[in-house]
Amino acid sequence: MTRILHLSDTHVSASGVDMDGVDAIAALEGILRDARHVPGLDAVVVSGDIADDGSAAGCGAVLERVGAFAAERGIPHLYSTGNHDARGPFREVLGSGHRDPDGSDRGRLLDPESDLCAAISFLGDLRIVTIDSLVPGETHGFLDEHQLACLANELATPTRDGTVLVLHHPPLHLASLPWVADVVLRNISALGRVVRSSDVRAILAGHLHFQVSGFLAGVPVWVTPGVVTRIDTTAPPHLVRGVLGAGATVVDLADPASPTFHVLSARDPRAGEQVYLYDPASGEDVIDED
Repeated sequence: MTRILHLSDTHVSASGVDMDGVDAIAALEGILRDARHVPGLDAVVVSGDIADDGSAAGCGAVLERVGAFAAERGIPHLYSTGNHDARGPFREVLGSGHRDPDGSDRGRLLDPESDLCAAISFLGDLRIVTIDSLVPGETHGFLDEHQLACLANELATPTRDGTVLVLHHPPLHLASLPWVADVVLRNISALGRVVRSSDVRAILAGHLHFQVSGFLAGVPVWVTPGVVTRIDTTAPPHLVRGVLGAGATVVDLADPASPTFHVLSARDPRAGEQVYLYDPASGEDVIDED
């Protein structure tokens, strides 16, 4: 069995505080502290929005803490870009985004000639591929034809234990929350054509700050909750409410019934406390409608 701790949306800035005033370092340290007793981990994956301000300092703060957690367990740690990240600082600090327990770079770039932050490494015979859905200055994600072609070329050679694909923007829509369509991956069907009939066993994503699952071309898709904040989907469906309470996922890949996804919640006495409430159509903050 392969067991992965899946984090996302750490949103650590150069100051450590995100744009909403949340202590992002404390949130990350809290979920890592509460995950310390999870047995049998083989890797940690962080699926984007590493740095709230795209800074090298933000990336470095996350690398320091996740890297220490991974080093204590002798396991690799892997990162993908999110819409808050910037490729230059990401590469400066994280390299390929695939790091060994000692911090050395273990990744092979999906396309060494591209500035995209996409890479491959292996956990035994399980292939992990991080792809880059970042569109600078935009909230939604997109995978251009060249990156998709490189991914298809990589997946053309199957591996014994299959592949886990990691990206920030979920390739899912939620009919019950119409605003989600504006912020997820734009070309979902294009990615679906690449993974269909491939050895991809799971697609791990973040960005939404709440957990949700679905399928893309028959492949399970899992969106892990956010670390810095989570989105409370009990808000009126036309509004977005962010609350405190870091989360993560334990992903198990074992028998034919896998993958399975088990959510962890940090023991935060302020969990559920509202951080923001806004109208995604206008972008305006609103008074709590209770």
